[in-house]
Amino acid sequence: MKILKKQELHNLAMEVVGKRMEEEGFEFMTVNSELKNDPQFVCLKDKKLYFVIVRSVSYPKNPMDYDKVFMETVRSHAEKFEATTYYAGVGLANAENYELPLNKKDSYAINFQGLQKIEPHA
Repeated sequence: MKILKKQELHNLAMEVVGKRMEEEGFEFMTVNSELKNDPQFVCLKDKKLYFVIVRSVSYPKNPMDYDKVFMETVRSHAEKFEATTYYAGVGLANAENYELPLNKKDSYAINFQGLQKIEPHA
């Protein structure tokens, strides 16, 4: 049994988010799949620029939760490029038993509820 490594989980999350964004009409300018290199996607849609941060999240953590301080840093940086920042958390679990780690042979349960726009803190 080969358990998926962090980079493999991240790549799986990137694939999920990338497919959804493609369906929604985003054009990819830059794709960065290396862990800890942010943003993962720099794209255009309707002539607007977007920065998208992708994170894979293992069960039982909530994929909608994100590091607010970090995301504010990214949002502030994106603002310099007149870009909108989104967070894309992808929950991943073993489809047979959420408590077990994911391995290459298992089916995956995926919890992706779409892009979350990062708004400036008031």
